Amino acid sequence: MKEERTQTRGVAEYVYYLQRILIAASVLALFFPSMNPARICKLVSDNISLFTSAVSYPSLISGVGRGFRSGWIEESTFVVLYISAVIAVIGTALVAAGACCSLGNVKLKRLGLKFSLIGSIVQIGGYILTIVAYNMAANGGRPEKIEAHFPTAALVLAIMAAVILLTSLLLMAVLPKADASMEYEMESKYKLFLMFLPFGALAGIFCYLPLWGWRYAFFDYQTGGTLNMDNFVGFKWFIYLFQNSTTRSDILRVMANTLGISGLNIITQWIPMVFAIFLCEMKNLRFRRFVQTFTTVPNFISWVLVYAIALAIFSTDGFINTFAKSIHLLDANSEGTNYLMGNSLVWVKMWAWGVWKGVGWSAIIYIAGISGIDQQLYEAATVDGAGRFQKMWHVTLPGLLPTFFVLLLMAIAGILSNGLDQYLVFHNAENDKSIEVLDLYVYYLGLGSNGSIPLSTVVGMFKSVISVVLLFGANAVSKALRGESII
Repeated sequence: MKEERTQTRGVAEYVYYLQRILIAASVLALFFPSMNPARICKLVSDNISLFTSAVSYPSLISGVGRGFRSGWIEESTFVVLYISAVIAVIGTALVAAGACCSLGNVKLKRLGLKFSLIGSIVQIGGYILTIVAYNMAANGGRPEKIEAHFPTAALVLAIMAAVILLTSLLLMAVLPKADASMEYEMESKYKLFLMFLPFGALAGIFCYLPLWGWRYAFFDYQTGGTLNMDNFVGFKWFIYLFQNSTTRSDILRVMANTLGISGLNIITQWIPMVFAIFLCEMKNLRFRRFVQTFTTVPNFISWVLVYAIALAIFSTDGFINTFAKSIHLLDANSEGTNYLMGNSLVWVKMWAWGVWKGVGWSAIIYIAGISGIDQQLYEAATVDGAGRFQKMWHVTLPGLLPTFFVLLLMAIAGILSNGLDQYLVFHNAENDKSIEVLDLYVYYLGLGSNGSIPLSTVVGMFKSVISVVLLFGANAVSKALRGESII
């Protein structure tokens, strides 16, 4: 009997593995346009996913307006298609909940199987409704105009849902019944994994899924065109980047600007830490809170508004010139000086605006670090006769150094990522050559008047690769010098 139970549990585990794989594939299919069963005709965008089809009806019908007006297809077809997408997404959410419950004890597993069973049935119903919408499109209106085509993805996903349904029934028959007194339980490691999963999914969608766009670097792509073997050019744009003298000189200039401004930020990486130390030394609690709030608020102001503030202060009609005229430092008829247009000290100006905007926000993590330092260390230093500055130097600063080095390594890894907004708004004809950093160069290269999306993609690829290399290099240096690493 024990051997039979052991074998049954072994079979159940393998079935669970199969079911989890299918459920994970179903969830991933929600976000890939190529697996969207709602693409029943050419009027449905190739770039829309099943999830987008379900949550945004306007996105689903964005390219169908002419078809509705011309009578090529009835709007009821897309209403049915939208309902089918909603049903399919709800079913996928239910089976995903079932997969999460499968990591718990027997009682939680049986609850999860109910979710999977119901969810798979709902999924199948949604995909069948998609095929119904296809039949409505193919048999009514003008199917030759809309180029109706059978949604193969609906059939594939329906088969996967059917397998999930069968495995759920099998597992419900195999798993033992839970005692009524048993509580829903799950191991801590699985709880932590499920807590991490949504953030991991968001990181995958917004950080790793865009890497699929790197394929544009291997095609001679024009805006509005398609990618196919006719415009596949291999490493043409990689070679062009280094062989073309104009592009090569632009890259060298832009890299100098990028490394110069980032170098200033890295050299002054200690400023938020020192600011946090002195802020925490303020005895007046109200004044401390005021200073912290006053220095943190600029972080939430967009760079467009920051430039508007700069324009109000440093333009020819700004506060400085107006004040200078009022105290007769400048002639009343003088135009004044536009401090934003000059090319001198552009790197320092950009660094200063960045520090003003971010020092309060960057200090928050150090303030949290100071609150975590053991108070007994300060008491021991006081007993030894240490003054305020000595305690700051020998207790607070060493306690913050690990945090500082972690942030320093991250800053080194992001040395090529200065951002775009700040330099785009402060950019003008006079400082053009000195303010154009790599992100701004890629923006103009891809979306400018003579934009080249493949070439800008190549530059972006090199930037990402170099950043990863710098991160691992800085981590290796940290491990060799300090014996600690962040990776």
